[in-house]
Amino acid sequence: MRFLKSWFVCALAIALAIYLVPDIVPLGDTVKSAIFAALALALVNATIKPIMKVLSLPLTIISLGVFSLVVNAVALEIASWLSVSVFGLGIYCTSFGAAFWGALVISVVSAILNAVIA
Repeated sequence: MRFLKSWFVCALAIALAIYLVPDIVPLGDTVKSAIFAALALALVNATIKPIMKVLSLPLTIISLGVFSLVVNAVALEIASWLSVSVFGLGIYCTSFGAAFWGALVISVVSAILNAVIA
């Protein structure tokens, strides 16, 4: 049940990022794209992101945590590629800047929604 709640919150955050960041393009219906992108982002966050965090730990410490935003953006880029190539639906980030701002929006909205739901 916790996974479904997390998936729902992430899908809402991605849908809001699609509307707020103009360079994040949904491929197909916005709701379906957000759902599949949330699934891909959950897979990336569970598998690849911990490895990226460990490898980028020195840069994160030097930058006082700001580099973790770059790690989030790279994770969103990988998730967008994964959702499109595996599911055929999802989101497309046209640039790294779009992924950066999208990851920032997704992080903030997810934190707010998780605080409200919990």
